[in-house]
Amino acid sequence: MVRRALEIFLATPRGFCAGVERAIDIVELTLRKYGAPVYVRHEIVHNKRVCDTLRAKGAIFVKEVDEIPVGAIAITSAHGVAKKVEANAALRQLDVIDATCPLVTKVHKEGQRYVSRGYEVILIGHLGHPEVTGTLGQIDGQVHVVGTETDVAELEVSDPEKVAFVTQTTLSLRDTRGIIDALKTRFPAIIGPDTRDICYATQNRQTAVVDLASRAELLLIVGAQNSSNSNRLREIGEEAGLPSYLVADAEALDPQWFEGVSRVGISAGASAPEELVREVVERIGAWHDVTERPLDGTEENIHFKLPARLASLQEKAQPNL
Repeated sequence: MVRRALEIFLATPRGFCAGVERAIDIVELTLRKYGAPVYVRHEIVHNKRVCDTLRAKGAIFVKEVDEIPVGAIAITSAHGVAKKVEANAALRQLDVIDATCPLVTKVHKEGQRYVSRGYEVILIGHLGHPEVTGTLGQIDGQVHVVGTETDVAELEVSDPEKVAFVTQTTLSLRDTRGIIDALKTRFPAIIGPDTRDICYATQNRQTAVVDLASRAELLLIVGAQNSSNSNRLREIGEEAGLPSYLVADAEALDPQWFEGVSRVGISAGASAPEELVREVVERIGAWHDVTERPLDGTEENIHFKLPARLASLQEKAQPNL
């Protein structure tokens, strides 16, 4: 391999959002307060490195609450859970700590409010995604899931005058604009949340990648294959005509990707820790003479409150918790 000069543009913002930081803090602080083991239903967030690190500290990840011993401490993932999961946890007398992202909880409440007013709810999202599954299970009423404008055309509702929509938080205005326009065309009376309610982190990271794609010849997104928001960042690069790859870590890099390339853009999904980004940069630096160029972008200063019983522990936590 011929060693060449290579510019690496780093997106701002990238990586952890406030909801992910909160979920990880909840597991860490619960372990500190109660000791191991602490049980977590599903991955706390979609990232293997994060889950492996927590597992090494005493977190046990399970698929369902039935796998958790009666009376144990259990944590729900940042994606949220259905009411039936909460009911099963209560039957097993589990001490549940809710790590659902507050923005996801907001979607649940919006859907519940629409149903209470007699509306059928349309959920814009990806069927089968944990967040969508949880949201469907939180709304006691008719909910339709749509992921494309074609889905909208095939919708059948009881009363076109009483329809409302909510969206999966890992989608952005960019993702949902066409679907929302199609819904408004088909159901002129439809109501829904203000666009300001769309997840700030998803929107900010996608905007940053659009900027990144305008400067780079190759795009790398650090994140898990099952991360919806990470996959969307990669798709933005593809839509801009760039070779774009979603990589879990530095081991996934292929030296051939960099042949003939002098400018590489790097960002990370909302569940990917910065250490993975640094490892990717270091691996590229082992092959080429790298100059890093962090880009200006939206600075995020949002922090979500922890559950009350853990909040005092955070004040005593080390800065790197």
